Amino acid sequence: MKTLYKILPVLLLLYLGTGLPAQAQDPILAVIKAGITKAIVAMDLKIQRLQNKTIWLQQAQKVLENKLTDLRLTEIADWTERQRQLYATYYEELWQVKAAITYYQRARELAQKQEALVNAYRRTYRLLREHGNFAPAEMDYIRQVYGGLLEASLKDLDGLLLILNAFSTQMSDGDRLALIHELGGRMDRHYTALRKFNDSNIRLALRRAGERNDLEGIRQLYDHLTENQ
Repeated sequence: MKTLYKILPVLLLLYLGTGLPAQAQDPILAVIKAGITKAIVAMDLKIQRLQNKTIWLQQAQKVLENKLTDLRLTEIADWTERQRQLYATYYEELWQVKAAITYYQRARELAQKQEALVNAYRRTYRLLREHGNFAPAEMDYIRQVYGGLLEASLKDLDGLLLILNAFSTQMSDGDRLALIHELGGRMDRHYTALRKFNDSNIRLALRRAGERNDLEGIRQLYDHLTENQ
């Protein structure tokens, strides 16, 4: 997966710099989407393994609690200390696993946000291109804006990979949470900017289609607008 994300910025720069025809955009976006999908699948598997481990640790904790209830009160203090030392690693691991599940679930949500951004771009840009309501210079500007948003999206994916790889390095829980919070806010801003830009372009295209009495174009543009409210 690391290799995949190393080549994504290169592909995007090629796409933005050479003015590829519309048909060539889909393979590049497919690579981006494939990377997002792999990240989501990997996180799903990780969450499942962590949840299975949580169940095992919780069962061990339950056994410990049941044994405590079987002891005489005079023996509990001494026995508890010995068991506390014995099971200390289990409790610590349980806490770490639960924290990891939280991080991976949030990271999965962020990956899904990226997938939604790419899908929103693809649907809207294809519709704007097909109906011919914008001059070539206007479409060039629209491509530049979308290109900037996609480039920002790739940087967000790099941040997501950093979160995932952080579990193999020395990073505190506070640092992970701060990184997740920062990345989530950045993704939300990029997604909101894309939706606003899409909405503005669709409304302008709708008005121009009305001026040309393009009934089919009006229908498709209006359907797209209402679906994305």
